[in-house]
Amino acid sequence: MPDTDHFELWTDEPRRAGRPTPDGTVELVLSEADADAVRALASRGGASLGAVALAGFAAVLHRYTGRAEIPVQAGAEPGAETVQADLSGDPGFAALLGRLKLDQRQAAFTADGLSVSLDGFGAPDGGTGGGTDGTDGTAGSGPRVVAGYDRGLYHEDTARRLAGHVATLLAGAAADPALPVSRLPLLTAAERETIDGWNATEVDYPTAHTVPELITLQARATPDAVAIRFEGTSVTYRELEERANRLARHLRALGVGPDAVVAVHLERSVELVVALVATLKAGGAYLPLDPQYPPARLMFMAEDARARVLLTRRSLAGRVNVPDLRQVCLDDPAEGLDDLPAEPPAEAPALADLAYVIYTSGSTGMPKGVMNTHAGLLNRLLWMQETYRLGPGDAVMQKTPCGFDVSVWEFFWPFLTGARLVVIKPDGHKDMEYLGEVAEAERVTFLHFVPPMLALFLEFADLSKCGSIRQVVCSGEALPADLVRRFFASGLSAGLDNLYGPTEAAIDVTRWACGPEDPIIPIGAPIANTTVHVLDAHGNRMPVGMAGELHLGGVQLARGYLNRPDLTAEKFVTDPEDPDGRLYATGDLARWRADGVVEFLGRIDHQVKLNGSRIELGEIEAALLANPAVAQAVVVLGEDNRGEPALVAYLVYRGHPEPGGRVRARLAERLPEYMLPTMYVALTEIPLSPNGKVDRGALPKPAVRDLGTSEAEFVAPRDDVERLLADLFGKVLGRGPISIKDSFFDLGGHSLLAARLTARLRRNFGIDVPMRMLYAGPTVESLAVALVEAALVAERDA
Repeated sequence: MPDTDHFELWTDEPRRAGRPTPDGTVELVLSEADADAVRALASRGGASLGAVALAGFAAVLHRYTGRAEIPVQAGAEPGAETVQADLSGDPGFAALLGRLKLDQRQAAFTADGLSVSLDGFGAPDGGTGGGTDGTDGTAGSGPRVVAGYDRGLYHEDTARRLAGHVATLLAGAAADPALPVSRLPLLTAAERETIDGWNATEVDYPTAHTVPELITLQARATPDAVAIRFEGTSVTYRELEERANRLARHLRALGVGPDAVVAVHLERSVELVVALVATLKAGGAYLPLDPQYPPARLMFMAEDARARVLLTRRSLAGRVNVPDLRQVCLDDPAEGLDDLPAEPPAEAPALADLAYVIYTSGSTGMPKGVMNTHAGLLNRLLWMQETYRLGPGDAVMQKTPCGFDVSVWEFFWPFLTGARLVVIKPDGHKDMEYLGEVAEAERVTFLHFVPPMLALFLEFADLSKCGSIRQVVCSGEALPADLVRRFFASGLSAGLDNLYGPTEAAIDVTRWACGPEDPIIPIGAPIANTTVHVLDAHGNRMPVGMAGELHLGGVQLARGYLNRPDLTAEKFVTDPEDPDGRLYATGDLARWRADGVVEFLGRIDHQVKLNGSRIELGEIEAALLANPAVAQAVVVLGEDNRGEPALVAYLVYRGHPEPGGRVRARLAERLPEYMLPTMYVALTEIPLSPNGKVDRGALPKPAVRDLGTSEAEFVAPRDDVERLLADLFGKVLGRGPISIKDSFFDLGGHSLLAARLTARLRRNFGIDVPMRMLYAGPTVESLAVALVEAALVAERDA
């Protein structure tokens, strides 16, 4: 008997112990035409109505799940016969009927707490009819589809939709019995209309001016208002406009125009903001090059994007050496920027022109550049303004690293509204107490967190001093409901919204306003002029409640991937229902809820999200294989020794295994810090499934010994400062004992744990501990010296 234990549908309520059993029913009375169609299916196929019911139910379940083998029980009682419906090869309905062998009189067919029967048909002379429950139909009740459901798992509406799907599919099969099951109609007309209504997001925003033009208009309206605050200094709208205009004219003179890429290699600063605004004013597209990334990665991006100009400063010059790339140091008087006219360039960018190019992790081993247009950026910012109503009294914190697309709205949205942009110091986004202090000092009203950082902010910031915050938005990865409850119980009076969107769709495309009682946090409904579509592998719409790949449409879609027409064609596909439309296939698994919002369910591939960062595991694996000592590599998102999400690398070495710290150091030459695995597990072979693919489920659970380890000899702490530091290292990393020579990062530390450590250091030592101090000296020995020196400086300056 086929095993039905592992056949599971997406349910409306959490699963409970025990076997799902239908204990509620709904009925859908068929029209005369639909009833005749069902009879015709049975008659033409020489099959019973029971076989038609089974085939229809199995076909619907196949469309729900994509599974080729559908186990269905003939009856709900324990021990009932199980029929394995074979839908491999995408058969037509007539062929599917031919594959089923079933007595004509059977009880309702059940699978995972749902059931279907065809009742009330009667038995015409010489026919093959008879209800699937063995009756000949009650007089006056009429032919109908009866759908049963387990009321502890499914809502009544789900059963009603199931009945409608069975009826719709059978009617389509009667019209063309040879049509493959994947092409048969499934959704009812009413359900299609409902989903269309959820995607009716058209808003007629003004598009006469692009973002750089709107910044100019705002600067003319409020020239003396403060536009930027950075480390205690202010820049007015007039100053921002004039500095950006001068640089824009310089860029134009260097050949920058529509779709020309300008690489920007600057730390978070006023100069960074000016460089980004100037690039848009010049008509170019900016390419952010985060100085925290390895030089090799920065040079690849600049060269791959064919950047025309590199904007940087003298202290960073030389890190990005690309032939024929004109370098402009913004702090070099020789560039003559102060001598240029302060008016904006005569030509403004068009809506179809590129605004920015941001590189994301690539599954083939190298990052890929996403080309976003002014039309998408403008729509995203106008929607945000319509939704949150930023004004001159507001202050937005700029804390997201420029290489991530959330930073885009942080940089530009305030300048369209007369608000202030509060730019935090480099690495300040990892220091929660510092963020709280800035929020208080600068009266910040609006800021963004990825969920793990929001958790740290709630834990370490002094929230009693953050009363100015009126709105927090989260994005980057799934937002846990327990974190939402903690937020609303924290004493903050701010709202909390969950936003969703990939870089390929201009930052965010859905929104959900969170509440403290939300049991699950969905990603919400589509924003203005965007659409969301849940489709199966054949491009069909998925019914409400059932999972499929999330596709996005609308004005915010990126143009595609820079210099990657093959990948662009693969991911940006034609809308199956609109030959002139485009959709972006996200790779995310999602479903519509009955209330018209979308619930994120996971991934359909090996891309992962960790601490808000999008990571293609294949890129890490390719970088590991570049190490001559590594023969095979598999990377997964697993758990570290604290039970927290972490990247785990499984390695087969060509010879003796290398220490994890050495492997990590090699990787750090190619990958940014957020892509470095925490644990390195040496294997003699990679487990494979019978079809030759990596069996990720058979990979062993990593142990503490698999954490990156130092090659240095163990040296115990020698004084009180070192002992306290070693104790804090051990508590944050969840391991011990700690040698004063051990690197925090070689022992499994990463940016999130570093933020936790620096917060504890600040509390224990009572001095400012910038993140760069830990990165510069990540051992107990080095950090102890730095802390003592910092304490002496603080005492002297007191």
